[in-house]
Amino acid sequence: MSDLVVIGFENPLKADEVLWRLRALKRQHLIDLEDAVVVVRDESGEVHLKQSINLTALNASSGLLSGGLLGAFVGLLFLNPTAGFLIGSMFGAGAGALSGSLGDYGIDDDFIKSLSETIPPNSSALFILARKVDPEEVLAEFSDVKGKVLRTTLSPDQEKRFREALAGSPAAAKP
Repeated sequence: MSDLVVIGFENPLKADEVLWRLRALKRQHLIDLEDAVVVVRDESGEVHLKQSINLTALNASSGLLSGGLLGAFVGLLFLNPTAGFLIGSMFGAGAGALSGSLGDYGIDDDFIKSLSETIPPNSSALFILARKVDPEEVLAEFSDVKGKVLRTTLSPDQEKRFREALAGSPAAAKP
């Protein structure tokens, strides 16, 4: 089961920085990110979402490959595999991009939009959906990050330790 954590930051660039650090921890297999979204509210109050997974591009590329292979096979039946590959690739990429733009993955977009309206102007928030986490290593890595937990599905004990870590408490890194 995945855990959701939403952290608010006073700096509009801080959520991006923390996401980059989380990606480095993912490469070290200390956290398994299912989804992450950076929300930035600019000085004028306009909200900008940065999805970590671009479903349109992801599905377009997979549609390109599967459509190309299917098109080449059909083209082979009609003795023109090159034309079949090209036509199948075009239709596959288009269908994949369409399905990606209509789909949703990970954190619910409506939840993100409703919670992002509550963050103050000139600030940011990071929505994290993680499958597996090595809590001691991750908390130690983010002991210098100052943020506020806005929402979480963690247990009360885990949430308390996480809040202490974001507040800079030395007791947070201890099990």
